[in-house]
Amino acid sequence: MSVRNSQPPALQLQNVSCVFGRQKVLWNLDLTIRQGETVVIVGESGCGKSVTMKVMMTLQQPTSGRLHWFGQDVDELSAAKLRQQRLRLGYLFQGAALFDSLSIFENVAFGLRHSGETDEAKIYDTVRDRLAEVGLAADIMPKFPSEISGGMQKRVGLARAMALAPDVMFYDEPTTGLDPVNSRRIDDLILSVRDLHGVTGVIVTHDLRTVQRVADRIVMLYPRAKLQDHESQLIFCGTLEELKQNTDPRVMEYVGDELTTTLRQSA
Repeated sequence: MSVRNSQPPALQLQNVSCVFGRQKVLWNLDLTIRQGETVVIVGESGCGKSVTMKVMMTLQQPTSGRLHWFGQDVDELSAAKLRQQRLRLGYLFQGAALFDSLSIFENVAFGLRHSGETDEAKIYDTVRDRLAEVGLAADIMPKFPSEISGGMQKRVGLARAMALAPDVMFYDEPTTGLDPVNSRRIDDLILSVRDLHGVTGVIVTHDLRTVQRVADRIVMLYPRAKLQDHESQLIFCGTLEELKQNTDPRVMEYVGDELTTTLRQSA
């Protein structure tokens, strides 16, 4: 048995449902994400991708079901333990979500200070090192978000998330609004974070090129409103190789003819 397989899952949803009024967004969803893998969640609008991510991060309380972090039932954690475990999770916002009034240095240092770090030399070294990892030189530190490009803002956002050395990184539409060059750069950084630090990645995206580049496993959800209660909302879960061979018409419709052809030509 490999070391990865002997570890408890990084994240596990068990029979999770989220109901808003009469709308069933998630219904009896089971999903396990192993430590060290990069899982991409895809599906058409309204299928529950963002809600699934929010549940994993405890930003959304499920109507029913259980959430486990690293083998621990989140509902059984004390408030202090929950705060401690949350520090193991990092998040890259869709729009980078930098603080406009803070310099790049203070943006990246924000989480460190908030977590109680007071050693200024250590803070400086961490900020410098994380920026270097995302391909940004130290001379960017005194600048403000409005003075750098959207692609650079995304990289600063990733550096800020990585400053706390998370075990799991959540990426919300990481390449939205970026040109192809910067999209590839972000994809490469996601792979680098996984390979250098062993970070588990959970990505919500509509960018199927990102799926091709970074996914160890692909999870495709289907809108609950289009299904009967006994039908699974998870219509595909597998590797890119398995996606190439999938014949479910719902999956094929989402992937599209052009990408399907590309995938099969690369097989």
